[in-house]
Amino acid sequence: ASDEAISSAADVSAYVTAALQVLVTSRPTAVNLADACNKLTQAAKDAAAARSATAASVVEAVVEAAEAYHQADLAINQAIGRYGAEATLARATGKSSGLRVMTCCNTGSLATSGYGTALGVVRKLHSDNLLEHVFATETRPYNQGSRLTAYELVYENIPGTLICDSMAAYKMSLGEVDAIVVGADRVTANGDTANKIGTYALAVAAQFHKIPFFVAAPATSIDISMATGAEIPIEQRSSQEITHSFGNQVAADGIQVWNPAFDVTPGSLIHGIITEFGVAYKTSPEAGKEASHDLQSFLKSHTSAVKLATNTFTPLGDSDVLKSYVQTKVEVAAFLGGDPCEWSTKEVGDGNINFVYLIEGPSNSIVVKQALPYVRCVGESWPLAQDRARLEAEALMEEARLCPAHVPKVWLYDDAMKTIFMRFIEPPHIILRKGLCQGVIYPHLAEHMAEFMASTLFHTSRLAMSEIDFREAVSKRTNVAMCAITEQVIFLEPYGIAENNRHTSPELDDVVAALRQDNEAKQAISQLKHKFVENCEAFLHGDLHTGSMMCTPESSLVIDPEFAYYGPMGFDIGSFLANLFLAYFSQEGHANSDNQRTEMRDWLKVTIIDTWELFLAKFLALWNARVADGAPIAAYPDLLFSAQISNGAEALANAQKHYMKNLFKDTIAFMGCEIIRRIVGIAHVEDLESIADQSKRAACEKKALSFAREMMVNPESVQDIRATMEVAEK
Repeated sequence: ASDEAISSAADVSAYVTAALQVLVTSRPTAVNLADACNKLTQAAKDAAAARSATAASVVEAVVEAAEAYHQADLAINQAIGRYGAEATLARATGKSSGLRVMTCCNTGSLATSGYGTALGVVRKLHSDNLLEHVFATETRPYNQGSRLTAYELVYENIPGTLICDSMAAYKMSLGEVDAIVVGADRVTANGDTANKIGTYALAVAAQFHKIPFFVAAPATSIDISMATGAEIPIEQRSSQEITHSFGNQVAADGIQVWNPAFDVTPGSLIHGIITEFGVAYKTSPEAGKEASHDLQSFLKSHTSAVKLATNTFTPLGDSDVLKSYVQTKVEVAAFLGGDPCEWSTKEVGDGNINFVYLIEGPSNSIVVKQALPYVRCVGESWPLAQDRARLEAEALMEEARLCPAHVPKVWLYDDAMKTIFMRFIEPPHIILRKGLCQGVIYPHLAEHMAEFMASTLFHTSRLAMSEIDFREAVSKRTNVAMCAITEQVIFLEPYGIAENNRHTSPELDDVVAALRQDNEAKQAISQLKHKFVENCEAFLHGDLHTGSMMCTPESSLVIDPEFAYYGPMGFDIGSFLANLFLAYFSQEGHANSDNQRTEMRDWLKVTIIDTWELFLAKFLALWNARVADGAPIAAYPDLLFSAQISNGAEALANAQKHYMKNLFKDTIAFMGCEIIRRIVGIAHVEDLESIADQSKRAACEKKALSFAREMMVNPESVQDIRATMEVAEK
């Protein structure tokens, strides 16, 4: 296609889709080809749908997806090679080494990513010094064996002999073949296998001579939607492949030609089907029936509910199920490295809502998070919409795009299984709250969090997005289920008598009773809930606290945006500052004769002030840079605020001042209600809970509640963050 014809992201996606569809139709028998093309097509479509997509970005995404598929295919082939080498050695009668293997067509580096399936088994046997010789059939009529496999054997210095297809049975009769391994283009649920023409004849001869016959193929070549091989479409090749040789006609004019590219070998003739999951052996024959393969059960045992073929949601509550599922994500399996038996799994979540696992492989580690259809710690009696997983994945990817230094990479999101694959945040990173409880000082925390909040909040607001893009984003990012939880546990239950509530008793009984009779507090929290529900200002993290960060003194990473939605900016900022204040108020409870925690308290004070002031500076810098670039600002259009009109610059300066003043007021009020709910609601914080002396803990909590109530009810009483800090110190 010409450059003129492809100028946009949509053009690239359409071109890639059309080109790959042609590739799929060229080999209708080959299910694995269709699988690869479908994944690359989806990569193109997803990239083109991104908000800032360009032709170049879609091309880059397709190239990256192709390279990832290549690496994953290599890992799959190597796993097939390992399992296949073990299987052929185990089934070759009386042989512990020196195997003589026969194969057909080409299934090596030239046909795959660089290792091979059936020829990968040969390659593994050779590298382990277990192979004596390989016999490759020429594979008429297109001669892939003589043109390709023979070349690979010579190139790799693997001892091999090329034979005509018609010589194979005689070679077996001489007792010079210990096993046969071939590839596959499609395998049906009962093990019937479509492969290059001539495979069926090899299987029949192998059965007669009692030679184990194996098929080597990735699990994506198994098509359980087809019950038997009778359903497999078999393409017909050109008659000239038979009537001509080297361009010259060798057959009589007028002769009819039948030239199927493939034949179908019954599963009953196949000893085992080698996949990256292991070997599926045929079942014992039932009365009156031939032995066959139950590949649906085989896949189910490795992927749970046949994830490969049916995309059915299945909880990953078992280590073996988890490993098998991860194997289906070929790029992730390649990243982990090694065989699944070498992987270790460990649950690292808090167990409240989701499954969160760490998977460690020989090469790398990764985290897998799965959203269940209910609150995990409660059970199915508290259902929870699983779409929260999509929103969390989108939030992480959007935050990583806007602030990559402070958000872990998301590898992929699987909507069918509601799973997010993301970077494992390596030690010495720990949850920030735990570090604060231990008295660890994080000198760059304020800078990092100001950068994160300014970047993510500004760029997802009407200050940086067009009205159309903004409205579309709001419509797609409505997190109903998780917002309902927030509304219940933050804006409702702490101010009434609710089963979920708890507090330090009896020390706080009077304080809590007074709060539930506090009409000013009830009015304030109702107004804040109104803002939370109706003010769609930016795409929020939604639960931004010190437990949703992993840090070292030099690094800060924000995680777990499962409550992400479009809401008031002050909610995110206030939540984070509230948790710093909770740490600040807890210091007296942690103080002892050896450590008065003075340094920690002073650092928290400075960090709270710096976080807001740096955020303010960075947010306004982004705003002013956009104005300087002449970029449109939907919230403050040029018609009213352009520097080119009379008083336009002054109007914009006043608008900025008013905007930030209101944002600070919202921040302070939301900060207050977050502190209150962490002391008298359902979800408390380790900062205070870890104070062993209950009377000391209650004293800290009373100070925090008094401060929080004042900030929530009267946020306009403080003009800036320094004045807020002065109130906290009283």
